[in-house]
Amino acid sequence: MRRPPDLPTIRAALWAQRALIQARRGLREGRLAEIELPAPPALPPSAERGVHALIRRRPATCLERALVLQRWHTAFGQPREIVIGVRGPTQSFAAHAWLEGEPDGETGVFEELLRLPAS
Repeated sequence: MRRPPDLPTIRAALWAQRALIQARRGLREGRLAEIELPAPPALPPSAERGVHALIRRRPATCLERALVLQRWHTAFGQPREIVIGVRGPTQSFAAHAWLEGEPDGETGVFEELLRLPAS
């Protein structure tokens, strides 16, 4: 049974919405290395539930998602690199981005191309 969101969870979701918009705007402008997302508000780490809920419900690329989650984790003292990988010529081309250490069933089929450190 799902519990209703508490105020910190709602605030985290609202932050994630703003961060997602900024990430999308920065990527559209071609400024990947210069994207700075706002710091999350002072919330308990359990409010991360709101960040994940927002990202699941809004259209977002894997890179936008990774940028938002990276910013959240960094704010809570758990900086994680974004890994960008590609699937190459033996299969149809595809690219994917994820946070290092993130459980993602797709990451094994991608060859690492680039890492973006947390700032």
